[in-house]
Amino acid sequence: MLTAHGLCWLCQMPLALAHWGLCSCCTRAVLATVSLCPQCGLPAASQRHICGRCLQHEPPWLQLVAVNDYIAPLATLVKSWKFNNRPELAKTLARLLLLRLRQTLLDNVPDLLVSVPLWQRRHWRRGFNQADLLCRPLARWLNVRYQPDALRRIRPTAAQHHLSARLRKQNLKNAFQLDFPVDGLHIALVDDVVTTGATVAGLSRLLLQNGAASVQVWCLCRTL
Repeated sequence: MLTAHGLCWLCQMPLALAHWGLCSCCTRAVLATVSLCPQCGLPAASQRHICGRCLQHEPPWLQLVAVNDYIAPLATLVKSWKFNNRPELAKTLARLLLLRLRQTLLDNVPDLLVSVPLWQRRHWRRGFNQADLLCRPLARWLNVRYQPDALRRIRPTAAQHHLSARLRKQNLKNAFQLDFPVDGLHIALVDDVVTTGATVAGLSRLLLQNGAASVQVWCLCRTL
């Protein structure tokens, strides 16, 4: 008899390859998306050209790759993973990001993966850092080095999406520390959900100020 692990996380149909967690139909549904700007990852007229937002206010990162917007069915998986204590979903979600990366990165593979850090109390409450769980299989599949302790959050911060642009900058000021040499390295910064972009922008600047050659942002969901 099939166990729950032999069924698709979304439609509950039996899986040919149980370890991936999603059937082919649900995988296609998650990966289906509108045209996104290759730099900021927000909806745009073209997937090949940078949008007007980025032309006016260029983000510090080189490229942003997201599986999709924070909408069903992807949002269903992410919410269950983060808030219902389902760390076993990490491999399924990391594979979705891998599939999206294969569509967009081509030969632009980084030298190093780093994860967006959690404040220690939030990490303790959740039991895991979701960005860290994404990085571990991605590093193995892409044959790229992952440094889990490269970035450290040295003070707690409020949720960014509740704050104005001015308060977002103040909220993140001196909140992070780099504990690993990145001089000359092309880096992929990995997070689960990018909303305002202030956190990944601050971390990208920190990496570039310390000599990183370039920074990409990889995430499951990109939304406003």
